[in-house]
Amino acid sequence: HGCSSVGRALVSKTRCRAFESLLPCKTMSNMKIVAYFKDVYSELMHKVTWPSWDELQESAILVMIASAIFAVVIALMDMFFKFSMEKIYGMFF
Repeated sequence: HGCSSVGRALVSKTRCRAFESLLPCKTMSNMKIVAYFKDVYSELMHKVTWPSWDELQESAILVMIASAIFAVVIALMDMFFKFSMEKIYGMFF
């Protein structure tokens, strides 16, 4: 069972003593923590498919090209809006 912040209500029998939880929190033992990290290591080493160096380089180049294209598009949009706002405000002021 898990942890619960819901417990028994204070009644006259308890005379307003401390809160008594129905589901007390259970702590993980050291063995469970060690087993968890062993499972994580095993999964990372044996079940995860890591990209090769060539695939990694190709992906990095693709990300850099896509970032450059997005930067150019955003810069063009910014210049267009700046030009538009200067024309609109130039007519009134």
